[in-house]
Amino acid sequence: MHSHRRTADDLGVDGVIRVAILSFWHVHSDDYARDAQAHPGTEVVAAWDENAARGRAKAAELGVSFHEDIEELLALEDVDGVVVTTPTNAHRDVIVAAARAGKHVFSEKVLGLTPAECHEIMGAVERAGIKLTVSLPRLSGGYTVAVRRALADGLLGDVTMARTRLSHDGALPPGWLPAHFFDLEQAGGGALIDLGCHPMYLTRLFLGGMPESVAATYGHVTGREVEDNAVAVLRYPSGAIGLAEAGFVNRHSPFTIEVHGTEGSLLYGTPDARLVVSSAKLGHGDAWTELPLPDPLPSPFEQWVSHIERGTTASENIELALDLTTRMDAANRSARTGEAIRIAADS
Repeated sequence: MHSHRRTADDLGVDGVIRVAILSFWHVHSDDYARDAQAHPGTEVVAAWDENAARGRAKAAELGVSFHEDIEELLALEDVDGVVVTTPTNAHRDVIVAAARAGKHVFSEKVLGLTPAECHEIMGAVERAGIKLTVSLPRLSGGYTVAVRRALADGLLGDVTMARTRLSHDGALPPGWLPAHFFDLEQAGGGALIDLGCHPMYLTRLFLGGMPESVAATYGHVTGREVEDNAVAVLRYPSGAIGLAEAGFVNRHSPFTIEVHGTEGSLLYGTPDARLVVSSAKLGHGDAWTELPLPDPLPSPFEQWVSHIERGTTASENIELALDLTTRMDAANRSARTGEAIRIAADS
């Protein structure tokens, strides 16, 4: 298949971006299909799935054509972009093929399972000149915007610890996660590579850069092939420590952010969805002050559409996505070996 450098001028009638859904494996595939149907700048026109029966059924629900052959779909001139919600271990092959076909790519996290896979993906993306955005939705949350603002204002001084936790009950009876989410080969891991992606990239954001090492511990509460309980410890050269926690075995665990520094501390979701700070910089002694939560930023899907329309690049999103795979790969290796994994200085 010949590579085609796609530009905004290549879009369909009235500039609408024509989107194909590539697989309904991921639990968020239906959400992204709805996003694409609801957005005024996009429409869903086709679908492919490695499970043909599932794909036909979903395509019928969406009222679009189903293609058993992914190369046939990617060759269609009336497809401008694709949403990649395949098994995680298929991301590299599918995204590289889409890029070579000149299709813009919106991908579920993680972008790839290893840094080497991400290198292949980014090479194909850059050669094709297509627009890539990875779904890192908690970067858009009002709480994240507010935490970043507090850090930029110096309210915490030098940050010494960041802890982020995200957990749900998807592995507990009756169990609402699909069985294939517990397939190590397809998913690439369990709670940490799924839910734990969010704590991982937020910790990266709050601590500002890559750690020097990652140490992870995985638990198997329900006895699955993949972990359903996980903690990763990220050590920084400054002495700062990051904690990323995730699980599939907690019915009432709130989404929680803690950031601590030499001049103050900030808490969100303990347990209410309120952001509070105690800082020597505010002159309130040890009192806790509630900070307002701004409106969320555009969603990752909305950002992808904007980058296609404007010809811009999702620079921060891609940088964080690449760092995320490096951290996640190190966490998986640490959990297997029981040792902390050092991160190369040039990662």
